[in-house]
Amino acid sequence: MNSNKNTIRIFEDVKINVKLKLSALWVAVMFLYVYADVRAFYEPGIIEQIISGEFAEVGITTTQALMLGLITMTPPSVMVFLSLILKAKLNRWVNIIFGIFYTGFVLITQFGIILDTSLNFLYSGIVEVILTGLIVWYALTWPKQEA
Repeated sequence: MNSNKNTIRIFEDVKINVKLKLSALWVAVMFLYVYADVRAFYEPGIIEQIISGEFAEVGITTTQALMLGLITMTPPSVMVFLSLILKAKLNRWVNIIFGIFYTGFVLITQFGIILDTSLNFLYSGIVEVILTGLIVWYALTWPKQEA
């Protein structure tokens, strides 16, 4: 006699640690930063501006000070690692602070000071704000356990 039991199978849903979520979000933010810049190379005239060191659209001349200013991308890169290794309490605050800072950074640089109207940077900026907002959200709602 063949007795088939109707068993319900559901997909396994593994709970992901908040540290991994934060690190993955920082990775995504970094990919977007870089990918937006790479896509910009395909805009007419941008390569010539890079070679000449003059960005006429925004009135910027490439200088050592400007290149040093690019260190603003260092903290998000480092946050990929720090989100995994810092203790929960410090990790939470560092992610909140840098998440808020980089949300503001994107809003100011892409939608404020520079007013870059290309769809490339507009799209990337919107997604970056969403991702850094999620970083702040996950850090703010960090699960607590009983001591």
